[in-house]
Amino acid sequence: MNTDQIADFLRKQNVFAVIGVSSNPAKYGHRVYKDLKEAGYVVYPVNPNIDEVLGDRCYHSLSELPEKPDIVDTVVPPKVTEKIVVECRDLGLKRVWMQPGSESERAISFCVQNGIKVVHDVCVMVKRRE
Repeated sequence: MNTDQIADFLRKQNVFAVIGVSSNPAKYGHRVYKDLKEAGYVVYPVNPNIDEVLGDRCYHSLSELPEKPDIVDTVVPPKVTEKIVVECRDLGLKRVWMQPGSESERAISFCVQNGIKVVHDVCVMVKRRE
């Protein structure tokens, strides 16, 4: 994994969208969202099944967001990530961070073939603290 690319993804001015955010504090989707928010990032929660998380409006899809995120962070099963990367391409989103467990070879290959920069196999919460 390219450390310059990770540093680029983690720049403070980047806007994040966390796909698969959860209202359950024990779940990674909740922890990733809360961590990025507390670190001072602009971060949008995305989950089609919930309307609010930590008092913030939760968006049901990437296309609903009020602005285009710089980084799409997936905390969903690999099959869902494979759909999300297609949506990213269609919306012109160029950077995807696949949290450990959400990546698949198919999703990674799709990103590479479509000019989407991708980070995978590393946790955003861990890398942010390095």
